[in-house]
Amino acid sequence: MGRVALLASALLIAGTAACSEPAVDLASARAGHRPTVVAEVRQSDQAPKPPAKIMSVVHYPSAVGSISGYLTSVPDDGQRHPAIVWVSGGDLAIGDFWSPKPRENDQSAAAFRERGVVTFYPSLRGLNGNPGHSEGFYGEVDDLVAATRWLKQQPGIDPARVYLGGHSTGGTLVLLASEYADEWAAVFSFGPVIDPRLYGDMFPIDVKDKPGVKLRAPVHWLASVRKPTLVIEGSERGNIVDLNEMKEVSGNPQLHFVAGAGCDHFTILRPTSEIIADAIRADAVDMLWTGGKLANICG
Repeated sequence: MGRVALLASALLIAGTAACSEPAVDLASARAGHRPTVVAEVRQSDQAPKPPAKIMSVVHYPSAVGSISGYLTSVPDDGQRHPAIVWVSGGDLAIGDFWSPKPRENDQSAAAFRERGVVTFYPSLRGLNGNPGHSEGFYGEVDDLVAATRWLKQQPGIDPARVYLGGHSTGGTLVLLASEYADEWAAVFSFGPVIDPRLYGDMFPIDVKDKPGVKLRAPVHWLASVRKPTLVIEGSERGNIVDLNEMKEVSGNPQLHFVAGAGCDHFTILRPTSEIIADAIRADAVDMLWTGGKLANICG
């Protein structure tokens, strides 16, 4: 199925459901469903070891076992600090988030740690040598909830100011997580798609599992979002069509959609992350939902 046909199909289903079915949130819809995949994909190689002065390897408990992640330094000053759980794009695995990256394509989320926001990069089931296998945007949502609950219990972390963010495939996953749970003070989804089937064969999604396909597609569960969630994409190329389509069908006041004028799927990351990080540090995230500061980020 081509991209245009898939967009139309998913939006038709979402629109029909909104008109004809009683409201069901994503968590309730997932209850009792057992996901299927076309193959049990698992990465054998563990994540590379980061520089100790920047971040360390940690482990959090999940339903499939102990999963690795990177945690940046937490100040030992007796205070509680804000933090963000960050999911990168691509295959969702963790890797080199410490080497300097070009400003026009900085997928490391370094802007957060450089501005004093503790950053946790959790790996997920089946990735980086972790137990389990990839479920293509299903069990990985549970892993994000587990990672967040672990982070909230760590010394020096303010559990009331833990945020969630992600880019591209990571943006799709964190949007699903926001539809599934309300563990985070706010969620920032960069460049998600309405349905992960748009990624082709990159993930082992069983397209014959129709209920499972729907449970993985953010466009169907926008009404489930309970905490402020920003969906943002550059206006130039990328997944701007998906953002506009979700904005069109969403009536949820917790969801905010921003198209960054003059940005693309990658150039929007660094400057927007800097503004978000500063707002987190100032405990002024609410200012991000109004005004046009983010809309003109690349102007």
